[in-house]
Amino acid sequence: MDPLVTSLWVVRFALLGLMWLFLLAVARVLLRDVRRASGDAGAELGRLVVVASPDGQPAVGATFAVDAVTTLGRDLGSTIVIPDAFASTEHAVITYRGRAWFVEDRGSTNGTYVNGSLIEGVVPLAVGDEIQVGRVRLRLDRGRR
Repeated sequence: MDPLVTSLWVVRFALLGLMWLFLLAVARVLLRDVRRASGDAGAELGRLVVVASPDGQPAVGATFAVDAVTTLGRDLGSTIVIPDAFASTEHAVITYRGRAWFVEDRGSTNGTYVNGSLIEGVVPLAVGDEIQVGRVRLRLDRGRR
């Protein structure tokens, strides 16, 4: 057999072996990511703790899990129902985008407040900030992992 042909076959088998090693490495990384994601399935991104509620609903100290998109309002379809006469049906929405929290007023009658200031448009939130919907004040806390 010609040495050139032999060397070409050796190179082909080496490339084939490298390709298989690469595919195994990709599969290993994907499997690790899937396992990590399934382990975080029960983790909360954040939570809201009721700080003040004049009517007692929701109760002071109650906590609500906050997901990537969480709606607040009087409507029973809201993620977090605020049964306060001063809260609008669709009062506000809290979103988690790119490792940061944001709150947006949804055109409510009485407005949404963050740390006592009336907001307009989308406003960034930090852990520990207080959101007021109607007469109910909620504090954003870290989620439980």
